[in-house]
Amino acid sequence: MFHAQILTLFPEFFDTPLSCSIPKRAIAAGIVDVDCIQLRDFATDKHSKVDDAPYGGGPGMLMKPGPVVAAIREARKRQPDTHVVMLTPSGISFTQAKALEYTEKSGITLLCGRYEGFDERICDYVDEEISLGDYVLSGGEPAALCVLDSVIRLLPDVLGSPESAVLDSFTEEGILDWPHYTRPEEFEGKHVPDVLLSGNHAKIEKWRHEQAILRSRKADLDGVKHDG
Repeated sequence: MFHAQILTLFPEFFDTPLSCSIPKRAIAAGIVDVDCIQLRDFATDKHSKVDDAPYGGGPGMLMKPGPVVAAIREARKRQPDTHVVMLTPSGISFTQAKALEYTEKSGITLLCGRYEGFDERICDYVDEEISLGDYVLSGGEPAALCVLDSVIRLLPDVLGSPESAVLDSFTEEGILDWPHYTRPEEFEGKHVPDVLLSGNHAKIEKWRHEQAILRSRKADLDGVKHDG
């Protein structure tokens, strides 16, 4: 079984997403278990405070090292082999390859931040720092959910067809998936490409590969334009 732990101030954030679709089936089948650990449980003051003002001044509040590190230690106590991942904008980019790498571990612990982020000293207590991209979220919970969902669907026996995960975007050669079509053959004047109706599997595979490369190149070019 794959063990996932989430260190968060808002465990309820995960209730509905994990009770739907693929995560729900994986949990029900005993393929994965997910345990949310409330960070406030490790605060030592009567108000269960987990944040404080930054030294040197500036806006916002920072997650204090004491409660967070105590929560990390509790997660490691529960799952000694867990891989602790901090969700932070300064981390390395999360990729499909990284998701696949996580499936080879016995489990992961996802640390969700809030406010203006973490006290820098907390970084010494995690195994890895991950970012979903160059944008700001209200907290690490949405990022943790994305990571968890992408990992769960790659675990053995989770998807109905093992081929589905193999053919996902970014899985093969790091490129996007090809365009897909289903019935009807014609919709508002737009037709399914003839090659997909030909029954010639060699031609279909060649077309799909070419389209995947074209789509990936276009996405790369659009990304450059958007950044500029």
